[in-house]
Amino acid sequence: MSSSNTTLDPTAEPRSELAKQVEEDHAERHSTHGEVLRDIILGVADGLTVPFALTAGLSSLGSSNLVVIGGLAELFSGAISMGLGAYLAAVSDSDHYDAEYERERREVEAFPKTEERECYEILEKYNIPHDTLTPVIKALVSDEAQWIQFMMDFELKLEKPKWYRKYVSALTMGLSYLIGGLIPMIPYFAMSDVTHALFVSIGITAVVLLVFGYIKNWVTVGTKRSAFYGAFQTLIVGAAAAGTSYGIVRGLDSEHPVSTQ
Repeated sequence: MSSSNTTLDPTAEPRSELAKQVEEDHAERHSTHGEVLRDIILGVADGLTVPFALTAGLSSLGSSNLVVIGGLAELFSGAISMGLGAYLAAVSDSDHYDAEYERERREVEAFPKTEERECYEILEKYNIPHDTLTPVIKALVSDEAQWIQFMMDFELKLEKPKWYRKYVSALTMGLSYLIGGLIPMIPYFAMSDVTHALFVSIGITAVVLLVFGYIKNWVTVGTKRSAFYGAFQTLIVGAAAAGTSYGIVRGLDSEHPVSTQ
């Protein structure tokens, strides 16, 4: 009788379709390029602000050639420095992971009871009863490699860096800095009047900073409010850096004038 009622229930199929639709709509979408995105954000942000601040400061000396030469020197040295810094940071992360993995392996071998007790403590924080955990822990500690990996993931919360991470990070951050830094310098290549080039550079960079800040927060946070906040924040930081650099160079030049001939 129950099977007959189920078959004749007119709402059974629509509910099933609704459940499928809800499940499809709820499909989780997570970014898998967090580290690359972070490198791009750091590279472009520094590239937009540092060379822009430097060229704005040098423009107070009144020479387009000086701005271009000084800007290019900083741009390439900055890109190399950013790439090298990213490479060394990634190497350091990898070395740190390997050292912690070896330390954890020695602890598992030398103090298995202590490490097993730590497994219980880690999982009991999720309000799982001790008795329920026992078969899980026993299965886990029976495989030493998985046991060590569990401790790395849940006790130390460390993720093994991919072997190519250091190369990708160095290339991504260096190129991002180079591309970001070229933008505020474009007017100085095309215009001989340094004052006009400065104002055009300010306009271009302001627009790019707004767009970059908006996209940065939209991608990382995902709300319009945060995106507008990111645009405003990035613009303020860039303007402050450029204004400070301009004021310092102008002040130094008034004390000790630099010949641009």
